Amino acid sequence: MKIKKSDTPYYIILFGLIVLAVMMSVNGFSSSDKQEKLTQKVSKPMPEHLEIATLAGGCFWCMEPPFEALPGVYQVISGYTGGSEKNPTYQQVAHGMTGHTESVQVHYDPAQISYADILEVFWRNIDPTDGGGQFVDRGSQYRSGIFYHNDEQKQQALASKKKLEDSKRFSRPVVTEITPFSAFYPAEEYHQDFYKKSTSHYKGYRRGSGRDMFIDKTWGNDRDYSPSGMGRGGSKFTKPSKAELKKMLTPLQYKVTQEEGTEPPFKNEYWDNHQKGIYVDIVSGEPLFSSNDKFDSKTGWPSCTRPLVPENVYSKTDKSFFMVRVEVRSKQGESHLGHIFDDGPKPTGLRYCINSASLRFVPVEKMQAEGYGEFLDGF
Repeated sequence: MKIKKSDTPYYIILFGLIVLAVMMSVNGFSSSDKQEKLTQKVSKPMPEHLEIATLAGGCFWCMEPPFEALPGVYQVISGYTGGSEKNPTYQQVAHGMTGHTESVQVHYDPAQISYADILEVFWRNIDPTDGGGQFVDRGSQYRSGIFYHNDEQKQQALASKKKLEDSKRFSRPVVTEITPFSAFYPAEEYHQDFYKKSTSHYKGYRRGSGRDMFIDKTWGNDRDYSPSGMGRGGSKFTKPSKAELKKMLTPLQYKVTQEEGTEPPFKNEYWDNHQKGIYVDIVSGEPLFSSNDKFDSKTGWPSCTRPLVPENVYSKTDKSFFMVRVEVRSKQGESHLGHIFDDGPKPTGLRYCINSASLRFVPVEKMQAEGYGEFLDGF
């Protein structure tokens, strides 16, 4: 464990060193650790529909409980990620020899809980302004991080981080890294569910680490986050039947949203719209984009740097027309919206190129009346 200067009181750091010494004596780190990988917890079969969030928030003992308590979470596995060493042991990681950081993998059902909800819980359990470790645990092996598994997770993570920054809850910059996932190595079995196996040891460590003191001071009554419980399948925004869509949509809107069509550039409704407001799915009404993120891409189609509500869109590979592109669709309406390109402006560097036929524009003055009042703060 590397000790660096920080705001952490010296007695907390001393306490952490004592705990680490006890751990080393109890578990007797040896070469056999490398073979002492997971038994029942990690080897149990995973339902195919589950998704994974890989997150680092310092000591993984403390990061399992908040996620395992969430509805829709199947299991949480402690391990190591972010480094180059294959199959590292705890001893190697704890001494900062591998580039890895202690982390957890959250296996969750996206129909019950969203990735955005997972991130809300994550932020409430770490100090995202600490680049030298987490609380009593110092060194890069305890750095915080979000390791995204696909572009959709990347965009949601970036949006979630920006939301946290914009909240001004922290006086120092948010330094939690958002990086691509590469590999995850489950930790030794004795680390899994440590808070259940060694309850008194865990409580003593956590109490002395300073984590709860920081969380209480920073979040107060907002500490306990309650997920919406809607995930991807329970939103108030729903997709009408095919017969209803035929009646409510124009032929062009139907072709674009239901048959992956493309409208002509410069001859569509919103490519040069400069009004303030939000764009919602023409099919389901779910909020998708904001005029605040819209820019002139010179392409003739509406273009935005990011979605207004990241969990309301998802991406998939599109290999039509002898090309490989990234298609973007709405979650609840399942509408084809357009494609994502990496030639956009800052801060994301992305261009969400969207068909006007997939959208309905709601101007600021009508947002409250139409049920989108929660987004008025952005204007």
